[in-house]
Amino acid sequence: MLRLLSIFAVIGISLLLTSCYTISKKECLAGDWKGIGFTDGFNGYQPQARFEGHIKSCKRVKVVPNLTLWNQGYKKGLLRYCTASSGLWEGQHGYGYNGLCPPKTEAEFLRGHELGYRQYSLEAELERLKDEANDKEEELEDLSEKLKTVPEAQKYEIRSDIRDLEWELTKIRDKQRDVESDLYLAEGAVARFRSQL
Repeated sequence: MLRLLSIFAVIGISLLLTSCYTISKKECLAGDWKGIGFTDGFNGYQPQARFEGHIKSCKRVKVVPNLTLWNQGYKKGLLRYCTASSGLWEGQHGYGYNGLCPPKTEAEFLRGHELGYRQYSLEAELERLKDEANDKEEELEDLSEKLKTVPEAQKYEIRSDIRDLEWELTKIRDKQRDVESDLYLAEGAVARFRSQL
């Protein structure tokens, strides 16, 4: 049993270590640094941290990444990343802007990012409000059940709690309708933006 646990521990540590590598041994040995740089730029990675990760990854096979070639590819990939549609996608998935885009493409990226992030934020707020409303409804159900079983002397206090919860639930539902309306407008703005791309 102890031996089996040791084997699982070794496998777990191996998996943890391999998940820290930015590229595989095979990619290090192939040495397509322009291609790797392009992919990194296209995905919007921070250049210094990403390249340092490649150095660490390739140390395993005694390969030194070529910074010049990687930079050439990275710059080309970054041009593809710094677009309005990419900004929209990043925003819609809740990613913040990392400040990588050059001035000539930054404005378009940010325009898309702002629209996407607004949609993402409203969707998240709507989910939060739905969860909050569900919690209040469950509390109301519990209190309604409790009201049936408690002595008459305690019923006034429970009825008061029920009224408070109903008032809170009404406020949540009102807020939910406002957010749904804002989300509808945000989705319309995103659709118009996409049609212009």
